[in-house]
Amino acid sequence: MNNRVYRTVHALLLLAIGLCLAMNGLAGDREPAPRFNAKTTAGEKFTNDSLKGKVVLLQFWTTWCPYCRQEQPLVDSLDQEFRDRGLVVLAVDVNESKKTVKKYLEQSPRSCRIVLTEDTNLAAMYAANSYPIYVVIDREGNIVATRRGTAGERTLRSLLARAGLPASE
Repeated sequence: MNNRVYRTVHALLLLAIGLCLAMNGLAGDREPAPRFNAKTTAGEKFTNDSLKGKVVLLQFWTTWCPYCRQEQPLVDSLDQEFRDRGLVVLAVDVNESKKTVKKYLEQSPRSCRIVLTEDTNLAAMYAANSYPIYVVIDREGNIVATRRGTAGERTLRSLLARAGLPASE
């Protein structure tokens, strides 16, 4: 194969891979969120069924994660902004003791609902092993987006919009 043909085939292959990756997150590919149970530190209980009709933002985090600390105010402000429009934010602390999380929250309070690993099966379902991880579930209970690593305001707002929560006018 001559060099020109090789480059053309290579470019077409890269384009095809890019299109497949881009289409992976489209609405037609939404899959139902796995069945879960979660209990917040305040004692509220949530399941897939109890959250039908709500948009859910799951944030998997830890107290030692600098990126989680950095995005904590953003997640809390989105919780406040969209709570009355049907958003439920569950911040799932992964693999830390109740004592550790309580001490952290005394120093850095959060407004969103906090869930501990021992009170949910969510961390295992989403293979939460790097932080933060964001998962957005739409009102029908389907996963619309997953983001591993820092997201920033623009990205989180975009993910919420994909689930039917556009920014306030």
